[in-house]
Amino acid sequence: MTRYPRDMRGHGPNPPDPQWPGGAKIAVQIVLNYEEGGENNILHGDAASEAFLSEIVGAAAWPGQRHWNMESIYEYGARAGFWRLHRLMGDLPITAYGVASALARSPEQVAAMKDAGWEIASHGLKWIEYKDHTPEAEAAEMAEAIRLHTEVTGSPPRGWYTGRCSMQTVALAARTGSFDYVADSYADDLPYWVEFDGRAQLVVPYTLDANDMRFATPQGFNSGDQFEAYLRDSFDCLYAEGESGAPKMMSVGLHCRLIGRPGRVMALKRFLEHAQAHDGVWFATRQQIAEHWAKTHPHTARKRPSLMSEEDFVATFGGIFEHSDWVARRAWRLELGAAHDSAAGLASALARAFRAASHDERLGVLRAHPDLAGKLAAAKRLTADSTSEQASAGLDALTDAERARFTELNDAYTAKHGFPFIIAVRDHDKAGILAAFERRVENDTGTEFAEACRQVERIAELRLREALT
Repeated sequence: MTRYPRDMRGHGPNPPDPQWPGGAKIAVQIVLNYEEGGENNILHGDAASEAFLSEIVGAAAWPGQRHWNMESIYEYGARAGFWRLHRLMGDLPITAYGVASALARSPEQVAAMKDAGWEIASHGLKWIEYKDHTPEAEAAEMAEAIRLHTEVTGSPPRGWYTGRCSMQTVALAARTGSFDYVADSYADDLPYWVEFDGRAQLVVPYTLDANDMRFATPQGFNSGDQFEAYLRDSFDCLYAEGESGAPKMMSVGLHCRLIGRPGRVMALKRFLEHAQAHDGVWFATRQQIAEHWAKTHPHTARKRPSLMSEEDFVATFGGIFEHSDWVARRAWRLELGAAHDSAAGLASALARAFRAASHDERLGVLRAHPDLAGKLAAAKRLTADSTSEQASAGLDALTDAERARFTELNDAYTAKHGFPFIIAVRDHDKAGILAAFERRVENDTGTEFAEACRQVERIAELRLREALT
């Protein structure tokens, strides 16, 4: 059995309405990353100096050595950048991603965050890479981050963001049962739920594009006006979507040592003025967004087709292709994932199994379908799906003349092509079905075989729309 662990569908083509407070058209969420004093440094027990997100683009780590220039750049963030940003945004609901060891080394900054009413979420124990950590080692550091964060700030963190995470980070955070949300995701413009070991965890996605980190990366922002333009365009796009009835969340990522520089901070100031000049903008912490989402869109457990056993899958979907459960059995053996847990996704998997079958196997599926308004219908021996479908088009209430015409066409069509006339009746009314019948009976068998197969797939799709909501 092959199962694809990534979710390529998410909320799908019609995301839920977040119903932001006050009918807001957009939720703007600003993160200030506080990492200064938690970065790689042999003083902190690390093997080398820091090499990430500084003015030295492309810097290399210095194994076993301190890096004076790198250290002083990070120190600027704590000593000057933080206070400049605090003065600018002290009256806004900000979420600070606080590296626990950095917070412990910056008591005045922590006090200022608390006085401003900012949320202080956990940014891990240290600002280092976790990709090569064992699950046990990463879990131990996560537990220590929670302990130290609680000791330094006075309360445990309710949100988590590692940033330089591993493949197991989100699962480890969820399994602690400690967090209202995890932010280690860039997968959506809205929060969403994930499950690990039966435990539901809310994810409030973050951003790497509307993020000042791109001042410190190749092909990133070269000046403040580029950052401002990107933030404005992002806001304007999402605000317009909100006006059209599909509100979203905008995340903005900031770093004290980057946007806190004088040559960049004015760009942030101008963006904030732009956003604040609009009506219907909800500035919120990530904690506030998480609480609102959990209340408005609580997690609902559902049985996912991609996680069903073969027996359950076939029992549930074996009748989607009329009397042909082998289609479902073969579909179950494909690489299924979260994208196949919707009607469209599962219809695709079943259609693939059907299309890959031999001509004779597909012919068997066609022949398994009943005649329209035929003898089986009269004898009430149709499947429940076929009965409902034919009734939806009024084929269960024909006049004597209509019934005679359908019988005549059924006989002529089957005699000519060797399988019954098939059409997705839910797409048509009675007159349309009869017109298609009279037109298609004249086609050659090859053309009709291909069209009948398309109609079988369409019938399956419509049945799945009713089975999966």
